[in-house]
Amino acid sequence: MDSVEKGAATSVSNPRGRPSRGRPPKLQRNSRGGQGRGVEKPPHLAALILARGGSKGIPLKNIKHLAGVPLIGWVLRAALDSGVFQSVWVSTDHDEIENVAKQFGAQVHRRSSEASKDSSTSLDAIIEFLNYHNEVDIVGNIQATSPCLHPTDLQKVAEMIREEGYDSVFSVVRRHQFRWGEIQKGVREMTEPLNLNPAKRPRRQDWDGELYENGSFYFAKRHLIEMGYLQGGKMAYYEMRAEHSVDIDVDIDWPIAEQRVLRFGYFGKEKLKEIKLFVCNIDGCLTNGHIYVSGDQKEIISYDVKDAIGISLLKKSGIEVRLISERACSKQTLSSLKLDCKMEVSVPDKLAVVDEWRKEMGLCWKEVAYLGNEVSDEECLKKAGLSGVPADACAAAQKAVGYICKSYGGRGALREFAEHVFLLMEKVINSCQK
Repeated sequence: MDSVEKGAATSVSNPRGRPSRGRPPKLQRNSRGGQGRGVEKPPHLAALILARGGSKGIPLKNIKHLAGVPLIGWVLRAALDSGVFQSVWVSTDHDEIENVAKQFGAQVHRRSSEASKDSSTSLDAIIEFLNYHNEVDIVGNIQATSPCLHPTDLQKVAEMIREEGYDSVFSVVRRHQFRWGEIQKGVREMTEPLNLNPAKRPRRQDWDGELYENGSFYFAKRHLIEMGYLQGGKMAYYEMRAEHSVDIDVDIDWPIAEQRVLRFGYFGKEKLKEIKLFVCNIDGCLTNGHIYVSGDQKEIISYDVKDAIGISLLKKSGIEVRLISERACSKQTLSSLKLDCKMEVSVPDKLAVVDEWRKEMGLCWKEVAYLGNEVSDEECLKKAGLSGVPADACAAAQKAVGYICKSYGGRGALREFAEHVFLLMEKVINSCQK
């Protein structure tokens, strides 16, 4: 992760080579009550996600899949869907990160080697970006490692900058943690409480807690950044909900972070609907795509028992499961798997067949989940409410989906995608109950 110098006045060379020193003005609490000021042309607000390729902790962490989506994809989706940015950029020095950024619809600034060193700060990279983009008036520096960010947060902060006149706004989260003074090893001193009276320890519900930077974003106007600050001028914080405050640099247990994202993450503008039909491509999804031929010319395929259990669980939850293939698979061989699913083989147009199934069941596409792996699956993947591919799917299929499995085709991908469907359906049910 690019280092951010949080809450401190620093000595940083600006583009003109002159160091900026001094302490930023006193923090002002966000009143949320400012009046809008008419302007002929709104200032250019650019979202900028810094994504260096040389992460020391987790290699290429910024594009490592979290809950089936590249980590950086979560914040790019939120930024683009917020509708408040004139441009959305990723600053990177790595080709793979560039490709993922473009896939999600962002523009790419190729960062110089000078601004990509381990010792380089976020401020160095932001100033370099501004040197190439004179049209930008305000930068919204969004951390790629904050996958639970929602568009509504960004919309409110943009209003604070544009309408209420703040020069800089940064994200915080409220925590209820008692702090104690640190004692150096070998020093015989007593520790002292820093934010409580031990004789009158408050209950959580009786204490407002304290505000901590969570690193999700730092918005600042151009003139402030060129002076060497990400925080300063007329300054305010924006308090995020605790459940949306997930930082992968802190939550290093990836599976736990995935569960948080699946529960509290932002999945797009359109609301999820309950899945009623689950369609799976046979070759490369249900199976690993390998075909064996016996001495008497009979076709032999293999599948994973985990995937058969996944189909059974889907059916028990009331979801219709159907199989499809463009190849002339042996129905006799498939029936021997005893999956008890309707299937269509020798299908030249999968979209037409799935669309017919959908209409037959009286469903909209949002109620369809589709697991595919080939170019022939691309249109179905784009249409389906939930779409997934195995880890070894072709590039075209991977670009069309919302979830990329960790498992390979025929090796647990179907079960994994089924579990993903169950988790999101729980999210749908919970939202309906609110």
